[in-house]
Amino acid sequence: MEREVIITGIGGQGIQLMAKILAQAAMQAGKQVMLFGVYGGMMRGGPSDSTVVIGDDAIQAPPIIPLTWSVLAMHATGLAEQSKKLRPGGVLCLNSTLVPAPARDDVTLLSVPATKMAEEAKNIMGAGMIALGAFVAATALVPHEALIAAMRESLPPHRQHLAEKNVALLNLGADFVTRGM
Repeated sequence: MEREVIITGIGGQGIQLMAKILAQAAMQAGKQVMLFGVYGGMMRGGPSDSTVVIGDDAIQAPPIIPLTWSVLAMHATGLAEQSKKLRPGGVLCLNSTLVPAPARDDVTLLSVPATKMAEEAKNIMGAGMIALGAFVAATALVPHEALIAAMRESLPPHRQHLAEKNVALLNLGADFVTRGM
């Protein structure tokens, strides 16, 4: 099995960190992984995309993939381009606070109001962790425990004080899915 995931949004939403955490979690689960990030020169507000390919065997996909199994969209900016790559039967996970659902009936749609949930949790910067927790819970792509361990490992030293808050946010996203949205 080989699964491609494109995470798209804008700079400042944690897109590259989300992808790194997902890739690290897959490696901890014994999978083969490829990670490829693309982002503009702006630190905040510019386009940011990352591709993670996860497989049981050696990865066959090239770094820039023409089609994908799933798209996790945190902002509407990148969705138009990236959703064209989404194969029928794939998974489209949206931060529904900021991203309207496209008219597609050939994919599984997961609408997560991640930004709204982060605001309610008094942690607006945590929307990405909520969306990632929900995406992993819905797809079972990696074990939730591996996701938490990977998040702890992926945080830079100056962000380690946020680890427990991020665990709570990942759990919040997973609970959103497991409790029936």
